[in-house]
Amino acid sequence: MADEGESRNAVAFVDGQNLFHAVRRSFGYALPNYDVLRLARSICAPEGWALGEVRFYTSVRLRSDGPFWSEFWTAKLAAMGRKGVKVFARPLVYRTVRVRLPGGGTHSFRTREEKGIDVQIAIDAIRMAQRREYDVAILFSQDQDLRGVAREVRAIAAEQGRWIQVASAFPESADPRTRRGIEATDWIPFDRATYDACIDPRDYRPKGRRA
Repeated sequence: MADEGESRNAVAFVDGQNLFHAVRRSFGYALPNYDVLRLARSICAPEGWALGEVRFYTSVRLRSDGPFWSEFWTAKLAAMGRKGVKVFARPLVYRTVRVRLPGGGTHSFRTREEKGIDVQIAIDAIRMAQRREYDVAILFSQDQDLRGVAREVRAIAAEQGRWIQVASAFPESADPRTRRGIEATDWIPFDRATYDACIDPRDYRPKGRRA
């Protein structure tokens, strides 16, 4: 357990797509314009936590499925890496779904599957807790599939006889759908003013696609 007055080491685990869609619902931004390093620091500072690492997880479209988003994320992830953010990217997979209609016909449509992002976050958060690599895990997500992480980390803390906190940080607005963090974690909502102070000023859109 961290001693009173001792700085607690925090690691931020950012679900990039979950955060993007939450910010879009709450604040209306059409692009993922966050600076995750600055945002993580803004969450840690009031708590007195020392930010040790930011880990960013996202799926990325293949260029053949969407050149705009493929180029956008390639540029943005490279910039994050240069700032010291640890980036984990997986291809966004599309599959064709066929549905049988009541009259006997079929209807086909394409749907996307974000493969393994929440699983990878869970694996890393649990493994790093076992290795005593943090005192605080901050999950930038509202994905309830991650609620098991908090329970497992608490079990690890009990086995190791130390204090570990798991928090979920998320944007909050007047929309009631935005006001819920991950179950079994400590909720840290942040408002638009906090977010706006952490916007990345760089434009990652491909040339020729900028307003």
